[in-house]
Amino acid sequence: MSNTIIKQEPISLWKNFSDLNAVPRASKKEERVIAFMMNYGMQLGLETTKDSVGNVIIKKPASDGMENRQTIVMQSHLDMVHQKNGDTVFDFDTEGIKMIIKDDWVHAEGTTLGADNGIGVATIMALLESSDIAHPAIEALFTIDEETGMTGALGLKGGLLTGSILLNLDTEDDNELTIGCAGGIDLTANGTYEEVEIPADYTTYKVIIKGLTGGHSGMDIHKGRGNANKLMNRFLLRLASHTNPIITLIEGGGLRNAIPRESFCLVSVSAAEKELLKNQVDQFQHILQQEYSTTDPEINMVLSEESKAKSGVKPSDLMQMLRAIYACPNGIYRMSPDIASLVQSSNNLAKVSVNNGQYEMLCLTRSSVDTEKEDVANAITSSFQLIGASVQTGGAYPGWTPKPQAPIIKLMSEIYEQLFNESPHVNACHAGLECGIIGTNYPDMDMISFGPNIRGAHSPDEKVQISSVQKFWKYLLEVLKNIPAK
Repeated sequence: MSNTIIKQEPISLWKNFSDLNAVPRASKKEERVIAFMMNYGMQLGLETTKDSVGNVIIKKPASDGMENRQTIVMQSHLDMVHQKNGDTVFDFDTEGIKMIIKDDWVHAEGTTLGADNGIGVATIMALLESSDIAHPAIEALFTIDEETGMTGALGLKGGLLTGSILLNLDTEDDNELTIGCAGGIDLTANGTYEEVEIPADYTTYKVIIKGLTGGHSGMDIHKGRGNANKLMNRFLLRLASHTNPIITLIEGGGLRNAIPRESFCLVSVSAAEKELLKNQVDQFQHILQQEYSTTDPEINMVLSEESKAKSGVKPSDLMQMLRAIYACPNGIYRMSPDIASLVQSSNNLAKVSVNNGQYEMLCLTRSSVDTEKEDVANAITSSFQLIGASVQTGGAYPGWTPKPQAPIIKLMSEIYEQLFNESPHVNACHAGLECGIIGTNYPDMDMISFGPNIRGAHSPDEKVQISSVQKFWKYLLEVLKNIPAK
């Protein structure tokens, strides 16, 4: 597997990506990858430091003849999203990612690949170890915890970097130059409910909704893909209108920045309602397969009998929860009136957990307009406070305001046109990038983000295109040769 991958061009980039993917690097568990990167920089004999929060900075002098060019900061994040299919046996804490090549794409076996943002990290590593690439002075910035709070970027202090241009390598279309992004805020709703004993003549079943496409809750939110939490909630409210179910457990989704792909619940019904439950599952599966045939063609429901549960949610409390979840905004909230096809504000209902008398709902709200981000957060808060939930917010980070006239944007657009005989798409994105945060302490730094084609980020379908990485590498080297003088 990895032996084949490291034979791809550019060899140094793919070798570094393979080495990086052997290191477990979940968000907030980056100790091993920080040590890996520190050792890498020191073995190269380059100035290597770790700041107070764990970001790693490696500095490399300019190549011969490039000493008078502006210093550039090259930035990518070390952490990756850990997601796997329900039937995949894999331990992210101890195992390296198992990679395979299918046609022109590198995939992982049943897990996320880590191309987001491992390809960016590997690219910078390849430049740091190079001896024959023309480049100005480089300050390589490897941030931590981008995926679950951007705490690395938030903790980066001013004065550590001297570069005047930042190249962020964390976007996922090789014909795009990103010059702005949305900000975000995390919301968590918690509460308690009464439990009731399940009658003796009731039978307990597990209901699973699975096979959804999922994806990145920023970059893919406009694609209309199903959210397993919202669909399970819709099913349960529909079921409650036809039967008298007692719900023992609901578990769906996980990470805030991943569109939920699976959800399951334990539901108990009376002997007289067994067939009604089975009919409702069949009917709702048919509805889902019709509604989501384009975006989620593998969507499926599974019903299986389980060991008898002892207790579940009091029916009146259940109805309150289901209605609050139903009212919670999800998906696109508003499109930008100024930039065509750009989502301005959205929310992802990322996780629903109901068990043992307690419930928890996790959301990630995004917007390129801070006041509208607050508006969406207030709508979510209201839906859960109406049932007595406690709602906390945290992890807020700012958006990145575009500077379309910045010289680096003009330069990189011209180079792209010269190399590929077409104009790049210069745009803003709905994902959260670290540029806006870094810019708060480095306001005079011009920034741009770009990268190769990556699909299915934050899901086990994640893949990166080999030919696109080669295009991206060629483009980057040409940009480095043409960085202007100080």
